[in-house]
Amino acid sequence: MGVDFSPFLEACAEARRIAFSFSNPLIVHHLDADGVASGAIVESAFRVDWKKHRRICIKKLGDSEIEQIKDEKEIIFVDLGGGNPRVNELHDVLIIDHHQTKDVTKHQINPLLYGIDGGDELSAAGTAAIVFNSHYDLGVVGAVGDMQYPLRGANRLLIERGQKNGEIELANELRMFGRYSRPLTQFLAYSDEPYLPGISFNELNAEKLLSDLQIPLQKGERWRTYSDLSETEKKKLVSSLSDLLVEKGKPFIAENLVGETYLLTKREKRSETFDASEFSTMLNACGRHGRPDIGVAVCLGEKWAEEEAAQLLRLHKTRIREGILFARESIVDFGPFLFLDARNKIEDSIVGIVCGMAIGGAPKPILGIASSEDGKAIKISSRGTRALINAGLNLGNAMAAGVKVSGGVGGGHKIAAGANIPSEKLNEFLTAVAEYLRQKP
Repeated sequence: MGVDFSPFLEACAEARRIAFSFSNPLIVHHLDADGVASGAIVESAFRVDWKKHRRICIKKLGDSEIEQIKDEKEIIFVDLGGGNPRVNELHDVLIIDHHQTKDVTKHQINPLLYGIDGGDELSAAGTAAIVFNSHYDLGVVGAVGDMQYPLRGANRLLIERGQKNGEIELANELRMFGRYSRPLTQFLAYSDEPYLPGISFNELNAEKLLSDLQIPLQKGERWRTYSDLSETEKKKLVSSLSDLLVEKGKPFIAENLVGETYLLTKREKRSETFDASEFSTMLNACGRHGRPDIGVAVCLGEKWAEEEAAQLLRLHKTRIREGILFARESIVDFGPFLFLDARNKIEDSIVGIVCGMAIGGAPKPILGIASSEDGKAIKISSRGTRALINAGLNLGNAMAAGVKVSGGVGGGHKIAAGANIPSEKLNEFLTAVAEYLRQKP
């Protein structure tokens, strides 16, 4: 592959040894897709070896969370921990993370410490998969869920190993949700990423488009999915969608309609777990709507959880659609960034997802804010594009610059980052972020 990953792989083996030296650790993981997938990988490793363990999922690792777990003798942090030096106050700790880290002295396996870009080349789930040499498919799900697309760098290790294990196949396909799981009309009408002008949220127009293209909706009694189409039918549909997006002034989205997709071949084909992108959306739905346990269960192949996960996914997609409709009418240009005030309109757990979908190919990043559950704090989510990152944007540093002035906690990756700040400090935070972005693109 041209890159020497051996120091990182040796560190992963050492992390595995430390993890299995614990007698009854508390596994603490994040609630997004990468956090749920990585938490499931660690839980699976302990289940396979019949080792005692407990697991909890948290939204953030702040002072209150540290206080709640300070008496634990053994903790494994997954997809968090590396960004909060207060973990140094705890007892025996292992951190499996990929976020920007500073002043943490506890044992940490983090790609960033080995010259691997944790924001773009390996997620927490990917790191956990390598540590425990298992569930490479979930490593890919976590990476895709954390916007690490297309998979490159150390993420290709996951692909190589997953292909050898018969877990992963690659395909060059239309990158839309529901290729294997949704009937064609719903596949188009329920598309929110990308948003299809005139088609999204309009089943009649979606059905008319398919009729105009002479693509039958059914084969016998069964509704057809995109995966059922012939190559000729697929080309007609993709061409039509591309023309529509260009006509509506969305050439960037049109250019990225088709790309590398990741199929999880040990999962059920006509389900949301067969495609890595769809699976990541399902895990996000579980985690962000209060049921990360359901997401972990689906990751581990527990059939009882699949229907509950599907219900959470439907709720999640509805909330996302509502959020996007609000965002399209409410985004304001603040100069260095676009701004979305979603307080009391969009839940703090999904405002970042909405921002990511709303940004499209915008020439500047977007910041969205939402109220915390208790109303005393503001959750900030920021998203960029690959082009902006290539031009030097680092939203993790921008969030850190903001909280340095406002207080609170903040950080993340170059392309996606966030912060939690006191409500009364919003203006100071935004001013500091704007100043940072003016100096550094």
